[in-house]
Amino acid sequence: MDMFGLAGKVAIVTGGSKGIGRAIAERMAEAGAKVVVSSRKLDKCEEVADGIKAAGGEAIAVACNVSHIDQLENLVDQTMKAFGQVDILVGNAAVNPHYGPMTEIEESAFDKIMDSNIKANLWLARMLLPQMAERRDGVVILLSSIAGIKGTDDIGVYGISKAADSAMVRNLAVRWGEHNIRCNAIAPGLIKTDFARALWENPERRAEVEASYPLRRLGDPDDIAGVAVFLASRAGSYITGQTIVVDGGSTIVASV
Repeated sequence: MDMFGLAGKVAIVTGGSKGIGRAIAERMAEAGAKVVVSSRKLDKCEEVADGIKAAGGEAIAVACNVSHIDQLENLVDQTMKAFGQVDILVGNAAVNPHYGPMTEIEESAFDKIMDSNIKANLWLARMLLPQMAERRDGVVILLSSIAGIKGTDDIGVYGISKAADSAMVRNLAVRWGEHNIRCNAIAPGLIKTDFARALWENPERRAEVEASYPLRRLGDPDDIAGVAVFLASRAGSYITGQTIVVDGGSTIVASV
C-alpha cells in the first residue's frame, strides 16, 4: 500500500502559480494527483501546468481571482468539466496589502484581506464539500500562518485572517467528519517566497533570523508541500481539525 500516494485524486490548488502553492501543486502531481493550478494570471498557471505535464503528470490551468465568487464558481466548473470530481482542496491564495499597525489599516485593505484569505476558502469549501460527501472521501487543506498564532505589530490583520483559517478547518472538521472528510491547516513560518523576499534577501537580517531558529535555516516551499501531500494522503487519514506548524522551531523558542 502506498501510504503517500495520490493516484486517482483530483486537487485544486489556489495561488498555485508560485511559491508554496506551486510546490504543493508539483509535489501532489508527483504523488499521482491530477492538479488544477489556479491563480489570477493564466500564463503563470499554464507555466506550472505545462511543467507538470512535461514531467509526466496531469494538470490544467484555470485563472481565478479568489475575491470574486463568480470566478470561484468558474474554477469549480472548469475542474468538474475536466476531471469530474474534486478530492482535495488546497486554499493557499492569500494577500496582505497592509504592513504596519492594524489600527492604521484602510477599510479597503481590510476587506481585501478578509475576502481573499477567509471568505474565498469558505465559499470554495461550500461548493465542494457536498460532492465530497457523496463519495465519502475528501480533504480540505488551508494555508494558515504562525502569524495566526503569535502576536505581531506589522501584519496583524493578516494574522487575524490566518487564525480564522485555523478556526475554519476545526469547524468544518466537526461538521463534515461523519462523511469521511478531513479538514486541516498548515501554519508555515518564514519561507523563502516572494511574500518574505525583503527579509531573506537582506543578509544581515536573514542571518539574525536563522540564528534564532532551532534548525538554523529558513524554510523552502517544499518543506510545506511535503506536509500537504502527507495530509492529503492515506498517511494522514486520521488527522482532522488540526493546524500543523511548520516553522523550523521558531515558535518554540522562548523570547528573551
